[in-house]
Amino acid sequence: MNLKILMTLAITLLAAWGIFHFKAELGLFILPLFIGLVSFVTLRLYRLMEKDNSND
Repeated sequence: MNLKILMTLAITLLAAWGIFHFKAELGLFILPLFIGLVSFVTLRLYRLMEKDNSND
């Protein structure tokens, strides 16, 4: 796998841990942050699948 994508996913996992660790302090901001994080990971994984499909 691409090192850039692996690093992005690792940073995203740390961000997800941070969001859920500080969910009481974030209050109403937790939902938009979570939706943004899920969208970001989904688009990254879609880009990875698209790159793999173009090699065929």
